Parts: sequence; structure tokens; C-alpha cells
Amino acid sequence: MIKHTNQQSIKRAALMISDADGLIITAGAGIGVDSGLPDFRGNQGFWQAYPALANKQIDFMSMANPQSFRKNPNLAWGFYGHRLALYRETIPHVGFRILKTLGETLSGGTFVVTSNVDGQFQKAGFSEKGILEIHGSIHLCQCIEPCKEDIWSAAGLNPEVDESSCQWLGPLPACSHCQSIARPNILMFRDSEWLEGHFLEQESNWNMWRKVVKRPVVIELGAGIDIPSIRYFSERQESPLIRINPRDDVLSKVNVGVSISMGAKDALIAIAQELDLNF
Repeated sequence: MIKHTNQQSIKRAALMISDADGLIITAGAGIGVDSGLPDFRGNQGFWQAYPALANKQIDFMSMANPQSFRKNPNLAWGFYGHRLALYRETIPHVGFRILKTLGETLSGGTFVVTSNVDGQFQKAGFSEKGILEIHGSIHLCQCIEPCKEDIWSAAGLNPEVDESSCQWLGPLPACSHCQSIARPNILMFRDSEWLEGHFLEQESNWNMWRKVVKRPVVIELGAGIDIPSIRYFSERQESPLIRINPRDDVLSKVNVGVSISMGAKDALIAIAQELDLNF
């Protein structure tokens, strides 16, 4: 059952989409929860997903850190290898298809800006040229040093992980140039070694798209307040904003828009139904 206030917000959101010439999708980790991906909000959520790290009292910030690959590379790759396998297996929920269909109804199309590293938008059929991953991607690798500016695909990695200890089994991924340990091309905490080449290419695509589309609407999904980079990005667009979040749905006073206190999948289904969208 949709709350009365959410019903009104969904009607307003549908009108905002109808008036737009392009769709900016801004997405945080919350969009993946309906696909079964873990929520790392706070230590308890992280440790529930990774009990081996809970036993050692290792938190997310300590693991998502380039130093973890130097201190304990088997543990670091155990964590990231498990995530890589999980994201490869995960099927994006119906909300992704709704977003793609919504964008196809607008003359300017769609651009995705996400802090997620999971590649779920690409898996759902969104064009690589229409995606900006501000924190990088787990599906790409780089040298830990880094010895060169090279970024390469992780498609050749076949993670084997002992989940009981969160340990990578077998030879560790390595840089083909210097044989140092490889790491995911993800912007981590306290990270001065992240190679930005792929990100900068994506950012260039974003800048070109944004110059062409004059009246976009922003749909923000599952963007939290603990690391508010996506929320700030949404608010900077000076465009109508639809904020979808079951917990942190409050809009900034400077934004024209609407907030919907629901999960991403349910809210998108409701909007699609309001627009008589076939999905």
C-alpha cells in the first residue's frame, strides 16, 4: 500500500518526467538492495554481509582502503573477489528496466551518474557512453603502485574465495608490467593512487550530454547521507529533482522537486503505472 503523501508525490513525479527532455539518473547503493545486494550502511550491515570480517572487527573503511592490499592482499582480494563474483551473478531488478524505458521516451535520452562500482546499469542494458561512475568500477583493475597509467578489464579474473575466512585462494591478480599486486580501479578511502583515466572519459561524455539536454529531470535513487556525493551531485544540477529513498528522502530547500519515501523498485513501478508505461 502506497502512503497518501507518496501517492501525491508519484503524481507530481510523473508530471515532472513528462515535462522533461532528458533523464538524469543519480544512484547510490540503495538502488541495489531490491536486487539482493547487501547494504553496507554502518558496521552492522557490513559485518552481517561479511561475518569473517566481523570476527576480526575489521570495518568497511579499513577494507575499502588501498593500504589493505599492502597489509593483507589475500584478505583484501578475498573481500573484493567475493564482491566481484556477487555483482556478476546479480540480476538487476525491474526498476532498472523502467528507468531505461523512461529515458527512451524522452528526446534527450538518459545519463546515469552513480557512486556504485557494481556495473549493474551496464548489465541492465544502459549504454557505456551514458554512464559516469564517480567511484570507479570493480570490473576494472590497475597496478597498486601504480607503475603505469594502464587500466584493464577484470573479465579474466575467476574469483575463488574462502568465505569463512574471506581469503582469496590461488595466485593474486598482478600487474602485467611490474608484477606488483593489482587492485580494483575503485576510488577508496584515503586513496591517492586511483587512476582516473576511465572516469575522465566518462566525465567527458557527461559534459557533452549535459550541454545538449536543456530541460532534464533528475531521479535520485538510494543515495545516502553518510557519503553524500550523489546527493550533492543531484542538487547541483539546478533541475527538478525526484528523490527516492525510504529513509533519507528530505529535499534541500534550494531544490524544486518531490521526495518519495519508498524503495527504488516500488517507487519506480508506481511512477511507471502513473505514466501508463509498458515495461
